[in-house]
Amino acid sequence: MSALADILAGSRPVEGGFQVDIPADWLQGRTAYGGLSSALALHAAKLSEVDLPPLRSALVAFVGPLAGAVTVTAQRLRRGRNAVFVESTITSEAGLGYRATFVFMADLTSAIAYDVTTPGDHRPPPADAELYTGPTGFFTGNFNFFDMKAHVGPAEWLRWGRLRERDGLDPETHLIAVADALPPAAFALLRDNKAAMSSLTWIVNLLVPRPETADGWWLLHSRTDRAFAGYSSQRMTVYNADGVPVIEAMQGVAMFG
Repeated sequence: MSALADILAGSRPVEGGFQVDIPADWLQGRTAYGGLSSALALHAAKLSEVDLPPLRSALVAFVGPLAGAVTVTAQRLRRGRNAVFVESTITSEAGLGYRATFVFMADLTSAIAYDVTTPGDHRPPPADAELYTGPTGFFTGNFNFFDMKAHVGPAEWLRWGRLRERDGLDPETHLIAVADALPPAAFALLRDNKAAMSSLTWIVNLLVPRPETADGWWLLHSRTDRAFAGYSSQRMTVYNADGVPVIEAMQGVAMFG
């Protein structure tokens, strides 16, 4: 398998960013896995600015397929006293495939202190747990997974996930690479695997600055309440190994067939 850190290390500098080759074992169908694309885009954003505060939000559009050699660029949109907005794009021979706006923001003094998020009540798998990976040649082969099937509804996933090779990654890039690793929530409604689904948009809000976890594990939760006429909107949460919610997200998904 191709470690994400090795992919980044093998990048070739270009004006405003870098070029990199998407390995076949990071594809999902005919395009790069969305978490990999987002990690590449975030890496370019971090290279484009110095002394960035923590990542707090990402607005992502999966515009088209990305495979083979791609160019990742980033540019500052605005740097204010507290927040920095950076736009990243990824293109291939087929044209624009990905665009994201990342927002980095330092903590602010505030009179408001309110938190009703629900801690996760599941512990990471023990060291002797039977883990699994996806099929060889597919992006899931880069992950370890552990399912919590007894705790989910009919259009819901709850799964521990981690990169098998995660050394050399900063925590935010590591987290973004893992956060999209679940199948679309509507996929759980299928009795077979014949229908195809593709993420269109992804809105990611980080609840804590520079999240960390233990032994690489993140608990991934995704649920949809409506999948109709070829479109599904799903809500997503990521927890660290201590049960602290670190990401709230939403994703729009196209369903074919």
